[in-house]
Amino acid sequence: MQKVAEKNMERRFSLAVSGMTCAGCASGLERKLKAEPGIADALVNFALAKATVLTADSKIDIDQVIRAVDRAGYSAAPAEKIGSDDGKQSYDGWLVLAAFLLTIPLVLKMFLPTGHVLAPSGWTELLLATPVQFVAGWRFYRGSWAALRHGNWGMDLLVVLGTTAAYGYSLAQLLLLSGDGHLYFESGAVVVTLVLLGRYLEERAKKRTTEAIRLLMDLQPDRVTVFRDGEWTELPADFVRPGDRVKVLSADRIPVDGQIQAGASEIDERMLTGESLPVGKKTGDPVFAGTMNGLGVLELNVTAAAGDSRLSRIVDIVTNAQQGKAPVQRLVDRVSAWFVPIVLVISLLSLTGWLTVGVSLEQALMAAVSVLVIACPCALGLATPTAVVVGTGAGARAGILFRDIEALERAFNVNAVAFDKTGTLTEGEPEISAIAAVGDRTADEVMTLAASLQQDSNHPLALAFLDHAKKLGLALEPVEEVEIQPGQGLYGCVSGSRVVIGNRSLMVTQEIALPETAGNPPAIEGETQLFVALDGRLAAVVNVRDKIRDSAAATIGILRQRGITSHLISGDAQLVADAVGRQVGVDQAMGDVRPEGKARALETIRQTNGVVAMVGDGINDAPALAVADVGIAMGAGSDIAKETAPVTLMRADLRLVPAVFDISRRVIWKIRQNLFWAFIFNIIGIPLAAFGLLNPMIAGGAMAFSSVAVVSNSLLLRRWKPGLLLTEGERS
Repeated sequence: MQKVAEKNMERRFSLAVSGMTCAGCASGLERKLKAEPGIADALVNFALAKATVLTADSKIDIDQVIRAVDRAGYSAAPAEKIGSDDGKQSYDGWLVLAAFLLTIPLVLKMFLPTGHVLAPSGWTELLLATPVQFVAGWRFYRGSWAALRHGNWGMDLLVVLGTTAAYGYSLAQLLLLSGDGHLYFESGAVVVTLVLLGRYLEERAKKRTTEAIRLLMDLQPDRVTVFRDGEWTELPADFVRPGDRVKVLSADRIPVDGQIQAGASEIDERMLTGESLPVGKKTGDPVFAGTMNGLGVLELNVTAAAGDSRLSRIVDIVTNAQQGKAPVQRLVDRVSAWFVPIVLVISLLSLTGWLTVGVSLEQALMAAVSVLVIACPCALGLATPTAVVVGTGAGARAGILFRDIEALERAFNVNAVAFDKTGTLTEGEPEISAIAAVGDRTADEVMTLAASLQQDSNHPLALAFLDHAKKLGLALEPVEEVEIQPGQGLYGCVSGSRVVIGNRSLMVTQEIALPETAGNPPAIEGETQLFVALDGRLAAVVNVRDKIRDSAAATIGILRQRGITSHLISGDAQLVADAVGRQVGVDQAMGDVRPEGKARALETIRQTNGVVAMVGDGINDAPALAVADVGIAMGAGSDIAKETAPVTLMRADLRLVPAVFDISRRVIWKIRQNLFWAFIFNIIGIPLAAFGLLNPMIAGGAMAFSSVAVVSNSLLLRRWKPGLLLTEGERS
């Protein structure tokens, strides 16, 4: 799907699919969709009952895709976001209860002596078993017939063949031998009941896997108080558009993204960023849908429609990631595609083998039935997606967003992490600490020209100059032309003077001499030294400092404890990079690296250390974030950085970096556990059944248990919290 997406396919559709009962159904539907004309690629997620389809033809609409699903033997509808119940086959509790009550007398007969007054007769057994087999179990017949008509094999077929064989054999015994032989009505009824119960519990458990996203979706209020036609009116949130004026009362959830026009308050943003403390907001500050207003009353100017809010984008990112397919899942799908035919062959071999060695038809049939009902492709199909859904949901709650499943899997193998300096290891709010004029111009005169040249820039260093000029009360002058040299600085004309501002590299390329001047401020460890030249001659030396984040050293320490090396890649001078590197404790500091050189620096790290992650926040980090095996963008960074990186941290807390690798490892290990138990269960259970060591009732119960066990094991990931991890790391 990733490769197809890169080719700019015309359209993408997401569908809720009903009628799938196992991973074999999902892989069969996926093959059918890929074979349809005009469909470039398709992914079908059994655990979520979702299908994602990419088309190569813009003329194909969603109705045509739905008809393609119908032709494959399933039903589909346009999907809502994950968390809705669309596409989930409903296993009603009352039906399970009815089947259970009808089956109890059949099971009790096994524990009563022959002829006991409470033991049901053969005809009573038929009366009890028939509604279980053909009413409660009707969905299995319907599902298997629909799949067979379209060339698919599914779990329902195994249940139907096994239980029908037991029911048919018992009915023949009852009609032909007047019930003198042993009847197996209870075997078929117990299998149907247990499979229904297992799927009912499995469905409930699968719904819990998407709980994190459902909770996020529920954060955005449905109603908004908006100013329309001269009065405040309550409208559905979907009716609000950018530019509207919205009122938010105290202790209400903010319904839309907006900018405060009137009022001030403290906003609880923990549901979006994981930050526990409320954030003070005043006029002009942005606020986001889903966050909780404090005691103030706010009036907002809407900046994004409800469907385009930051909260909606987060839900979309996590939803798309959860609907993706991990590489290991593709192997499982190939196994599942052949699973049912192989089980049918084993069952047939078991039947003929036992008959060949001379055992009774009754014993041979029960062994064959046990093989059919113990086989469980469902557990294989649920092993990976349930762990991914729960894990990415837990990450989203903590402020970690994975854009694709491949990044989650690659993060498991990361051996090295490269950090940008400004805005990543540092606060990203530099300030001028010292300025020394060189030559005839005063420091204020030089600062006026330097700040004027940068008045239209939002670069952190430019903002430092502008803030300093504002503190000094300097009036900015008009700029005639500006040219930016990425990673070096900029130059242009201000009031007739040619002004050059930048690092030593820019001064060299502009042929500006840098004499050793007594008036220069001394280079302080960790501070950036910039130069200002006027009309081809050095005019001032400026020291800029940027506070290192409090969490930087702790983060590097946690990574080192886990055997992950840390590297600093910075455009600042090597001396500055070395100084910051020593303060935070990185293994390697690389300075004087231009934006286009960061990708080459990453390749150097990769050759030495293996899989490498890059953490950055700025536009100049985008190439490196794209080249890294795992790109991690800081939430406070540029939109380009966040769009480029497959992992986004929703708040500027470096301690979330090791948490990315922790949740990745937890998810991958959980997938491996699930696959191990799913494979072992089938590898051990099927031979035991084939050799007659399991009766159908035990086999059916074990099969139902395996799927529930896999989903329940994945649900343990809901307990994961990065805070526990970080506290342990800091203590050690």
